[in-house]
Order: sequence, then structure tokens, then C-alpha cells
Amino acid sequence: MILGFGFGDPIQSIVMLLVTSLISYAVFRSIRAIGHGKQDPLIEREKRRQFYYEQRERAREYARKFNLTDEEIEKRLDEEFR
Repeated sequence: MILGFGFGDPIQSIVMLLVTSLISYAVFRSIRAIGHGKQDPLIEREKRRQFYYEQRERAREYARKFNLTDEEIEKRLDEEFR
């Protein structure tokens, strides 16, 4: 989130708006960097690896469930609409 304010004549208020916005952005980035710096890269890598394995298994499950031939699709539709 970027905050900025300015008052006074137009040039002064624009300069104040830019300066306070830059300060706000710098504070935001530094706080965000602190949060990411605490995490161990190996732990983050393992979490991401588990996520990808889970997603791959889910995709395989959906492929088994929905890998239907045209005849099977028509049969399912007939059963649903009876």
C-alpha cells in the first residue's frame, strides 16, 4: 500500500506527494523483505515440492475419473437425463 499526501502550492504538494509515496513504498518493501527473509529456502522448496506432488496426484485422479470415451459420455448423459 502506498500512502502520500501534499499541501501548499501545486508544485510543493506534488513534490510532497511523490516523496511521501516513495517513503511509503520503501517502508512497505522493507517490511515485506523481512517477512520473506525469515523463511529457510530449503523449507520453502520442500513445501513447494509437496504442493506440486499433490497437484500432480490430483490431476491423475481427475484423468482417471474423467477419461471417458464418446460412448461413455453419451451413456452418462442418458442416465442423468432420464
